[in-house]
Amino acid sequence: MSKPPRPFPTRDEVLAFIRSSPVPVGKREVARAFRLSGSADRERLKELMRGLEASGAVERGRGKKMAPPRSLPEVTVLEATAIDADGEVLARPLTWTGEGEPPRIFMMPEKKGHPALAPGDRVLARLKRVNERLYEARTIRRIDGTVGRVLGVYRLGAEGGRIVPTDRRNQAELSVLPANAEGAEDGDLVLADVLPATRLGLAQARVVERIGPTAEPRAISLIAIHAHGLPTVFGRAAEAEAAAAAVPPLRGRSDLRDVPLVTIDGADARDFDDAVWAEPDPDPANPGGWHLLVAIADVAYYVRPGSHLDRAAFERGNSAYFPDRVVPMLPEALSNDLCSLRPGAERGCLAVHLWLDARGELKRHRFERALMRSAARLTYEQVQAARDGHPDDDTGPLIEPVLAPLYGAFACLWKARAGRGTLDLDLPERRVRLDEAGRVAGIAVRERFDSHRLIEEFMICANVAAAESLEAAGMPCVYRVHDQPAAEKLEALREFLDGTGYTLARGQVPRPELFTRLLRQAEGRPEAPLISELVLRAQAQAVYSPDNIGHFGLALRRYAHFTSPIRRYADLLVHRALIRAHGLGVGGLDDAAMAGLADAAEHISMTERRAAAAERDAVDRYTASYLSQHVGAVFSGRVTGVTRFGLFVRLDESGADGLVPASTLPDDRYEHDEHAHALVGQRRGLVFRLGAPVKVAVVEADPLTGSTLFRLRDAEGADLAWHSGNATARGGGKNDGRKGRTARGEHATRRGN
Repeated sequence: MSKPPRPFPTRDEVLAFIRSSPVPVGKREVARAFRLSGSADRERLKELMRGLEASGAVERGRGKKMAPPRSLPEVTVLEATAIDADGEVLARPLTWTGEGEPPRIFMMPEKKGHPALAPGDRVLARLKRVNERLYEARTIRRIDGTVGRVLGVYRLGAEGGRIVPTDRRNQAELSVLPANAEGAEDGDLVLADVLPATRLGLAQARVVERIGPTAEPRAISLIAIHAHGLPTVFGRAAEAEAAAAAVPPLRGRSDLRDVPLVTIDGADARDFDDAVWAEPDPDPANPGGWHLLVAIADVAYYVRPGSHLDRAAFERGNSAYFPDRVVPMLPEALSNDLCSLRPGAERGCLAVHLWLDARGELKRHRFERALMRSAARLTYEQVQAARDGHPDDDTGPLIEPVLAPLYGAFACLWKARAGRGTLDLDLPERRVRLDEAGRVAGIAVRERFDSHRLIEEFMICANVAAAESLEAAGMPCVYRVHDQPAAEKLEALREFLDGTGYTLARGQVPRPELFTRLLRQAEGRPEAPLISELVLRAQAQAVYSPDNIGHFGLALRRYAHFTSPIRRYADLLVHRALIRAHGLGVGGLDDAAMAGLADAAEHISMTERRAAAAERDAVDRYTASYLSQHVGAVFSGRVTGVTRFGLFVRLDESGADGLVPASTLPDDRYEHDEHAHALVGQRRGLVFRLGAPVKVAVVEADPLTGSTLFRLRDAEGADLAWHSGNATARGGGKNDGRKGRTARGEHATRRGN
């Protein structure tokens, strides 16, 4: 017996169907959905859909199919634009005629055997609408000419040469003919150009550069450096300028050589560009106040605007730091010698005197060019040990005359920081320890001491003084700006917290102390890592800009990077601006640089992101190298990322990250709830949620790609099988199915604030 026809649908029912469809639909699809038949019903439907279009509720696209306004066509050309923090490829339509930004598009993983998409690649893709502002897309075919250069390992076998890409997202091997091998040997790390595709067999490539054997431990950093395009070689002219440099004369400078300035850095630091000193303010009008002195290497004296050194430094934008090496912004003759404040050596500096009141507020400041001589090169561990009553030969004589005043001034600055209500996200940092051969000897979370915070507060105060000084002089400045969180990120965080016992008040102007209060509530509790992760993801990213909007995380109205010109071009620009503003001699900001500050700020923001990505990539690869020796071992960790294709887990002991593929989870059909940061089993109800504590076994770790795969284990170490009481995977919280994606932000530290 046939099904009776349904009543003719209302306008709202048809509109709801069109809006809920992941692809545009026509009259045929609507009629089938509502089981309409006969010419009368079809004519009524035609008139109804014409009315929807006329009212603007829907738009007509290709093939007379309807979709919500501003919808994208079912098939279109896309360009990959970025790879997000979860490893998913973002894309945008190659042509966009609508108002504002186009909807977000996430590319589905490429088929096995096909190269992964990278920013700049163009594809013909089939789109599936998730909601009005979010699409998923699957590649139909690539547009010719978009797959270019590949970094990989050359392998020589019976069938000839092949290249295995080092990019973990690219599993497609390339064939290399003998004429295109350029002398590469088996196991070499190479750069290769992908040749035009052939109809049969593997895609072909031509080796353009041999980088070195992958068997050497140093290959790990080289892969990250070349994969991210970091410049590594200085031109002869730049090297010659650096080699010809000399310590500046005292003439025209203040003499600080008798002031016991000290540098305090990590034990593995390779350059020392800041030195500090403090004393109680002798001014009787400022009882309880302090006089601080921060001296910074005078890089602007050596690197003049428009010089070969300047062009090389600008191209790099900043130094990049790896476990076994540094890719410096300046040649070693400067970065490791003349601009490094070595103990006992005379060095030119740009110094700032800072006067604080008893509350830690900056009362006044003065910049000067000077000649200094560091009294000691100290480490954070040394200074903290001395503060804790365990001095060594270096710190013992300095406790009373140098270290005690430094800590006194630090206490004052810390009081002011608390009063401002800054965002205190003290995030762990992985430290890779290498043996003499360059192999990974261990990975641990780097310890944080008050000695770290002391230096950070001195640097922040000096950076504030630089921004204030330039603003008061009417001189353009490259500010370090950090915007407040976007409204949609705040709402996503509030909705996630709803039902967990934590709240973030609505209707208030976002302030950093609101987040800090939330972090303090969670401190010491099992969910603390989850709360920290969510607060981090809600933050905007700090960038450089000539337009000042303040620094949200530090709760400062004006802020500029001044304290590290050896390794950051932004600081060099600030030094030059200060020199010009205060008439401090040669090397000031020129007119051309003043006119181009906006472009310069955009460029150095990009190079900062590039270097940070390369540094993370290298640490991931070193970590994979370490874990490759522990395949099968079980570790405790927490879920730090949830995507459609699996869970990212960070190990507690080492901070190592890895993926638990969704295909290895207990058997179920999982849906990705972005709002709840969870994979939700639709049949059994098992929930894998951001922040959940888990035990995982190492299944695979590949140092060449940096990829690590885990498998979930239960408390006894067996493969995780579903059962209703699984507390490690199940999480609470609200799940209303709404979509809301968050992005990683930046936390202010000495190296990145």
